Amino acid sequence: MTEQQLDTFSKFGKSFQEKLVKTILFDRNFANQMEEVLDTSYLELKYLQVFVDLMFQHKASYPHPTYEAMVSVVRTQTEDYSDSIIKQVIEFMARIKSNAIGDDDDEYVKEKSLDFCKKQKLKEAILKSVNLLQSQSFDQIQKVINDAMNLGADNDCGHDWHKDVLDRFEMKMRNPISTHWEEIDTITKGGLGKRELGVVVAPTGAGKSMALAHLGAMAVVKGKTVVHYTLELADTVVGQRYDSCITGIELKNLMSMKDAILMAVEHIPGKLIIKEYPTKSASTRTILSHLEKLKQKGINVDMIIVDYADLLKPTASGFKTQELRHSLGNTYEELRAIGQVWDIPVWTASQTNRSGLNAEVITMEAISEAFNKCFVADFICTISRTVEDKTENKGRMFVAKNRNGIDGIVYPMEFDTSRVHLKVLPPDEHSTIDAVVMKTKQEQDEHLRKKYKRFKQERTEKAQAAQQKSEDKKKQATENKSLKSELRKLATKLKEERETS
Repeated sequence: MTEQQLDTFSKFGKSFQEKLVKTILFDRNFANQMEEVLDTSYLELKYLQVFVDLMFQHKASYPHPTYEAMVSVVRTQTEDYSDSIIKQVIEFMARIKSNAIGDDDDEYVKEKSLDFCKKQKLKEAILKSVNLLQSQSFDQIQKVINDAMNLGADNDCGHDWHKDVLDRFEMKMRNPISTHWEEIDTITKGGLGKRELGVVVAPTGAGKSMALAHLGAMAVVKGKTVVHYTLELADTVVGQRYDSCITGIELKNLMSMKDAILMAVEHIPGKLIIKEYPTKSASTRTILSHLEKLKQKGINVDMIIVDYADLLKPTASGFKTQELRHSLGNTYEELRAIGQVWDIPVWTASQTNRSGLNAEVITMEAISEAFNKCFVADFICTISRTVEDKTENKGRMFVAKNRNGIDGIVYPMEFDTSRVHLKVLPPDEHSTIDAVVMKTKQEQDEHLRKKYKRFKQERTEKAQAAQQKSEDKKKQATENKSLKSELRKLATKLKEERETS
């Protein structure tokens, strides 16, 4: 070994090395690249070497670890290291959690570290080739050098359009899970597919959570394993909604129908896990960690539901200084990434802004905060219910986005909130957004005409009242003047009578 081979990251400093290890932990793709080229000896600091060793050991048997998973690993798999090293590892993880290690120059760290490691590997290959040169093993030299140069590259070359033709015609590639809404299944080619993100958008109280429970219940009935993450309602409340949706028993009667529910649950082929987290206490990393725990227990998840994404805690370092719309946008991107990594569909919901509170049809413009949710999602539907709709158990679903088919359609809906039954009806003559908007515009125009007529009438009445008041005042003034005149005359007459007497 030469002196040159012993290069480390020491010249980059401690802060750089800590940022590097943190980036490896949180960036799965970068971690896969570095796993090929990074020798822990390149790291100057022993506690970072230990942390990376533990991380790569975990990756050899399980999916890429979350922060929470690494906490568990450090707690259970560090018995071979000294107390001082373990303490340094724990302190390092504490700095990650507190955002003390920034990520404002992640791209620089990734570029420089990957370049450094690849050059180190190339140096090692060249030194190895010196011995091969003596034996005239030129083919072997070429292979050694080429292998070193290809280390750390993205090995996925992508979909070969010519060679992989048949893959595009395999339905199993999407393997959609039915929504049990025939109209929606038709336009989505069977429902939400693997690696796809579906979003239900609605104002508070319009039926977001009920829609998600319906989607989960129908999947469970079809034999799928569903994990429902609830960040607003208690797990038992969500469970009761599933009970009611699947059995048809009204929510208010569940307590008295325990035996019937137990019998129904026993014959349902699918599996349902409801995991409750307090609002803003869980992040997408929390979900990833939970999914990994389920996998370790032999539970293969077919679909996840997050009720709802806006209530997740942002994961990005420095999120406290970010605008809400940016952190929410990141959250939706991370949810879709979970679906891609785990090869499952992901359903979630989103709140509307105030413009959607009593709207006839909720469009993209009414989606609260991060509009880039719309770019990330594969399917977006909105649920709108006016005050009148709620009294009549009606509503509308507007398909705002659909990567797998047509969109821009408005579907009438029927709601049976007592049984958590939501029905999507076939579209009618008013089922395009333009028709609904036109109908709504006509109603609004008529409302404005009536309002203006009332305003004119009220203004006329006020003017008449003011005029009458003015006239009454003038009349009163005239009468007062006349009275004063009569009193003066009377006083004068009385005076004259006194003087003559």
